[in-house]
Amino acid sequence: MTETGLIDGCIKDDRGCQNMLYKLFAPKMMTVCFRYSRNREDAEDTLTEGFMKVFENISKFRKEGSFEGWIRTIMVNTAIAKFKNSHQLSLVINLDDNHTNLASGDDIISNMTAKELMELIQQLPPAYQMVFNLYSFEGMKHKEIAEQLGISEGTSKSNLSDARNFLKRKLERQRPLTLIANER
Repeated sequence: MTETGLIDGCIKDDRGCQNMLYKLFAPKMMTVCFRYSRNREDAEDTLTEGFMKVFENISKFRKEGSFEGWIRTIMVNTAIAKFKNSHQLSLVINLDDNHTNLASGDDIISNMTAKELMELIQQLPPAYQMVFNLYSFEGMKHKEIAEQLGISEGTSKSNLSDARNFLKRKLERQRPLTLIANER
């Protein structure tokens, strides 16, 4: 079945089409939801709530642009709404390969796995994590972030700067431990 046929079936509340659409996009959207959740259960809640919104609003999709992008936007907006309501969500990245280096060279980051770097990011306070995630992973500008989160642009910029400084301090503290480990 084509994507257009699937969309049309979902508009008609065809459960089979809804099931196929969910199976097609849920794995990718779970990764998106994970970025904004503290654990798998929270990510699954966001995914479920997001897909409910997808099915409620699918008739509003204008069939212009990427349907996957439209779904992704709904998932991100659902995560943002949950954050605004609870201020408890944090950035989590689902990485399948925990041994992938993110950079090359002799610096501290090149000696860390992606999982280790994400564990550092998870230590950010929730507001910093949300701004860092929206800026770094979603490519939003500070004006967009401010509008989405109901904060000022200055607060968005400050939160991003504070997040970067926090991560830099954590990395600097970790550097001596990494150098000692590498000398062995």
